[in-house]
Amino acid sequence: MDYSFKRGFKPDLERISKALEEEFPTEIKQEDGKLLLSYGALKSINVSITGKKLTVTTASVIGAGDSEVMDTNKRFRNFLEKATGYTAKQRLQMAKKEVAKESD
Repeated sequence: MDYSFKRGFKPDLERISKALEEEFPTEIKQEDGKLLLSYGALKSINVSITGKKLTVTTASVIGAGDSEVMDTNKRFRNFLEKATGYTAKQRLQMAKKEVAKESD
């Protein structure tokens, strides 16, 4: 999934890494301009910057418990807000606009 950055939020991998560290208390590896980690209900989280967008790819753990899934989702949403500057509601509205643009 690709996410736009709000004005004032620079596409800087170092800043993105700090946002990840704040939300996910686990080891974060950096390889070829990508940040890689695993936490809770997410088997893998792959974060990179493509052009002026934040690119995030995730893979879920099958059979994770409800509390683990809820904790992981909360941390993931918080990370995206810190990284992009947009709230979950704003990201949803932007995604809907993108879909409407593509269907025209």
